Amino acid sequence: MVHTIDPVYDENSEILILGSFPSVKSREQQFFYGHKQNRFWKVLAQVLGCGVPEDIPQKKAMLTKYHIAVWDVIASCEITGSSDASIRDVKPNDLSRILSAADIRAIYTNGGKAHQLYQKYIFPATGREAYLLPSTSPANAGYSLERLVEAWKVIRDRR
Repeated sequence: MVHTIDPVYDENSEILILGSFPSVKSREQQFFYGHKQNRFWKVLAQVLGCGVPEDIPQKKAMLTKYHIAVWDVIASCEITGSSDASIRDVKPNDLSRILSAADIRAIYTNGGKAHQLYQKYIFPATGREAYLLPSTSPANAGYSLERLVEAWKVIRDRR
């Protein structure tokens, strides 16, 4: 599978949030966190104190307004469905296009797999630490929406 969704960022981006690889639903929609059960957009909206975006233009506008860039660690891989556990034969994305265009002050990974892959493939190239945030995926049933929001508030506080 090849990642076909362009990163969202501009020269004003200060925060970079990285997932692992788009889910089946995200690949169908050609945008990040497209599965209705993924809590990414709800969590981010609560953290930022704004309404939950309903469509892709609103999602892009929210990210831009709050200086947040979004992409994924993986450029291509073998994956079964949307299962992070099945990911193999990873080729990482080159973050230099974002890091050279924007003054990224902090990098966050959305979940353990994204963090593990970041540490293995991207940290050696960039030397930039990434902070692990709990996954917003519905598979992370151990975290309630409230608990996710509390953990994710760090992105608001570090801006």
